[in-house]
Amino acid sequence: MGIPIPKEKFMELDKKVELIQVPKGFNAACAFIDDNVSQGRGGNIALYYEDKKITYRDVQKEVNKMGNSLLELGVEIENRVSLLLLDRSEFVYSFFGAMKIGAVPVPLNTFMTSADYEFFLNDSRSKVLIMEESLWDKIEPIEKNLKYLKHIVCLGAPQKGQISYWDLANKASPELEGAETSKDDSCFWLYSSGSTGFPKGVVHLHHDPFIHADCFTRFVTEMKENDIGFSVAKLFFGFGLGNLFFAFKVGASQVLWPERPTAEGIFQIINKYRPTIFYCVPTMYARLLEEGLSQFDLSSLRLCVSGGEPLPADLYHRWKEKFNCEIIDGIGTTENIHMLIANRPSKVKPGSTGLVIPGHEVKIVDESGKEVPDGEIGDLMLKSDSLTPGYWNQHEKSKQIIMGEWCKTGDKYYRDADGYYWYAGRSDDMIKVGGIWVSPAQVEATLMEHEAVLESAVVGHPDENQLIKPKAFIVLKKGYQPSSQLAEELKLFVKNKIAPYNWPRWVEFVDDLPKTATGKIQRYKLRKYEVNHKTE
Repeated sequence: MGIPIPKEKFMELDKKVELIQVPKGFNAACAFIDDNVSQGRGGNIALYYEDKKITYRDVQKEVNKMGNSLLELGVEIENRVSLLLLDRSEFVYSFFGAMKIGAVPVPLNTFMTSADYEFFLNDSRSKVLIMEESLWDKIEPIEKNLKYLKHIVCLGAPQKGQISYWDLANKASPELEGAETSKDDSCFWLYSSGSTGFPKGVVHLHHDPFIHADCFTRFVTEMKENDIGFSVAKLFFGFGLGNLFFAFKVGASQVLWPERPTAEGIFQIINKYRPTIFYCVPTMYARLLEEGLSQFDLSSLRLCVSGGEPLPADLYHRWKEKFNCEIIDGIGTTENIHMLIANRPSKVKPGSTGLVIPGHEVKIVDESGKEVPDGEIGDLMLKSDSLTPGYWNQHEKSKQIIMGEWCKTGDKYYRDADGYYWYAGRSDDMIKVGGIWVSPAQVEATLMEHEAVLESAVVGHPDENQLIKPKAFIVLKKGYQPSSQLAEELKLFVKNKIAPYNWPRWVEFVDDLPKTATGKIQRYKLRKYEVNHKTE
């Protein structure tokens, strides 16, 4: 059974809200799974997966089976267990099963290369890998190089020497007591997306997901047990995993979808399961609007949440007009699991990231660490109880990012007079033109307001004097063709909309933009592209 949280024990934030306090002895798997059963929600549907309706009692039994299976394989407390699984029920069972016995699940991005997996598995020193049969071609070439791996558990038809997931689980007992972990024990790791460098193992503790889920469901989405969540963001990504935590925190339901996202596929899932809360990235919101498939009904949605990249105001307005549903934009970090700033229902300021979520403190500082006044761009710093204690095996990097109680998010921001925060780009994406900071995010949002633009990305590009100026890469909507005339029109459009120094000196039309598996635009790849590519 889970350890009950004493409701009378709270801590205050700015004397405005009360935050739940986690006791010293705490196991997050028990809190998310067992407590739902013990509190009378065992019959609630926890997961919609394919044509299955899986209750919390069902999840508890399968989590216990997988926990016992891992114990049978010799997995001990603090051992890492890597998960190379799609968004399916077995991911949930494996993730919480490992956590319940005090082991540390490490979800891996399913879109990476063999070299990446060799790094992840050796860096984490995982003893067990639970993986999809369909991804074996990525592991086979590196299997002999995996120094610490003892067992491969295969979901599907196992290769020689591997163990069948269901053969293993079906022999195990459905009864399991949670390990006597501390709230400060290592709970799970997430490898950063690598959009700005090689991935880092972000360590999270047992209290992190529970505290964060409590803050987000209470103060942002007001999620209840009759809600159904659907996340396009995958479970190996903090945005997607956090969305699962939210549902399990309140005894609600979550839709799992293992397929690669397409506009039509997303519409079909919404039509089939009738979710009430939808989580997606701005790129896909734009695609969904572009497709505009009228045969699908989105009326079940009471709230949409956007993360991963800034949501342009124009996209917010067009979505709300078409589907009569607000999009709540926010910013999160892998270091914090999920969001730290977000808009609120009926209090959205389009184009902004929103307000600080209770349970988090932020400040915007200059290069010397001094807080800047409202309206001035600076570096966003975060303090929260769901913040990582540091990166695995990277002490120097941890010191650069985790500064005492504060974390340097790597994002440039400013705050307006109403307390809303406005994204100004990644610290390493900002462009200084004539001594003035240019925000790629602001230029991109402005370009998105043009009727011809589907997606845009802005990077710095050297002019004939090797001075850096903005350059825009543009993906056009259907029905529009690249031309020098349209390029000049887009430049003038930006110049007339925002401060003149922001206008892109060059416009290049492309078929697609490089992105991470989680939908973030990889501007660093566009900058590398510039090295050997002459812009007309």
